[in-house]
Amino acid sequence: MVRALMKIVVIDLQPERARMISAALGDAGFPDVVALAETDNLLDRLAQIDPDAVLIDLEAPSRDMLEQMFELSRRIKRPVAMFVDESDSASIAAAVEAGVGAYVVNGLHRERIKPVLDLAISRFNAFSRLNTELETTKAALAERKLVDRAKGILMKMKGIDEEEAYKILRRTAMNQNRKIGDIARSVVTAAEILN
Repeated sequence: MVRALMKIVVIDLQPERARMISAALGDAGFPDVVALAETDNLLDRLAQIDPDAVLIDLEAPSRDMLEQMFELSRRIKRPVAMFVDESDSASIAAAVEAGVGAYVVNGLHRERIKPVLDLAISRFNAFSRLNTELETTKAALAERKLVDRAKGILMKMKGIDEEEAYKILRRTAMNQNRKIGDIARSVVTAAEILN
């Protein structure tokens, strides 16, 4: 992300702290900052703003407020940095589980805001890459299982060996300009209908 184009939402119930955070972000090269001082309809408001990152400052958060912010973090799929004045091990674990990229206890200092936000963005990007790799691997495994199942159907139906069954799938995919997984899905679907 190009820093000058990043839109950052600051959620802080105290206007003075929100101004300090916004000014620090502006000085650090993040001029597009939107401060929110209320948590009503927060998900809808964030959807309208469509920020690149979210920085949450909770001076003395209640358990309900923390839970609301953790749920927000899970749902917005954006880098989140959170500053809190008080915490416990359960809250820290919940923050990690919710995907908060940086969770700083008793550490809201102007000079720390940029490095903490940078950390949250880096961790979010790393996690997103891992998640993408995981989804790609899962899809490849599912496709391989589907191809194996289609080969088994062809072997049984035509009385051929595995290699010949694979050649049929591959040839059909090439002739129809489709993926072999799509052809395998068609074979499996047809077999399910006919059985």
